[in-house]
Amino acid sequence: MTDQAMTPTSLRNAIGVAHPMILVRASGTDLAVRGRGDGVPVICLHATGHGGRDYTAFVDSIIEYGFEVICVDWPGQGASPPDASLKAASAERYADLLEDLIPALCGDERPILVGNSIGGAAALSYALRRPETIQALVLCNPGGLAPLDGLAKAVIAGMVAFFSAGERRAKWFQRAFAAYYRLILPAKPAAAQRARIIAAGLETAPVLKQAWHSFSNPDADLRARAEGLKVPVLFAWAKQDQIVAWSRSRRAVEAIPNAQVQMFRGGHAAFLEDPAAFKAAFLKFVQEVLS
Repeated sequence: MTDQAMTPTSLRNAIGVAHPMILVRASGTDLAVRGRGDGVPVICLHATGHGGRDYTAFVDSIIEYGFEVICVDWPGQGASPPDASLKAASAERYADLLEDLIPALCGDERPILVGNSIGGAAALSYALRRPETIQALVLCNPGGLAPLDGLAKAVIAGMVAFFSAGERRAKWFQRAFAAYYRLILPAKPAAAQRARIIAAGLETAPVLKQAWHSFSNPDADLRARAEGLKVPVLFAWAKQDQIVAWSRSRRAVEAIPNAQVQMFRGGHAAFLEDPAAFKAAFLKFVQEVLS
């Protein structure tokens, strides 16, 4: 670890972990990280184009219960610099980062991973590789569990084209991105973070394009491997999600041994959009795991 802190230089910094933060070296690149509290480590992993600040209300609500909650910004998002390895954003790349990040942050302690969207897919991929190093997963609308069929490929291609327009700074993109994000995070508790995400849309468009493209790779399909998951998992699904829809992921989730599922209000991030209900579900699940 290093105590060096990032100086805000762009709109995306406002989405990421707040000061004071540290930079942690993982798999050849630096990640902005902030931890709060003391106790069982909980590592929070965000969706593409988001940042560690997604979890602020969640952190505030649980640190008094004996947790050290650690929020991370993925490369080129929030306060983290671009990936120094020049590798494209993907769940598998992020799982590679976790291989170094988890021992750097937790030592021999086994954390609970909370992951949203691509962060959920990365957490799941890591858990399939290294189940002995974590206690449990809380997965919030994770990618990688829906069939990679014709519909999925068409949606992915459309989203790659959309974010390619943002990358080349098309004049219409920012307004369209704002409308898109009002669908992604429609619930009132997410309003402030949604505004920050929208403001940084032109900056995060390149990494969003990479991430969406990565899900067209057959290796991004986690369904068959997920059936062998060996750690307790709670799926916390925001039920209004039209992109990572429960109806398309349900079969894969139900094939995972001993998986728990709970539905929440919101479009993509239960912890951000339905915070009180998510807190209660998280504490109940973790109590069962730790006992």
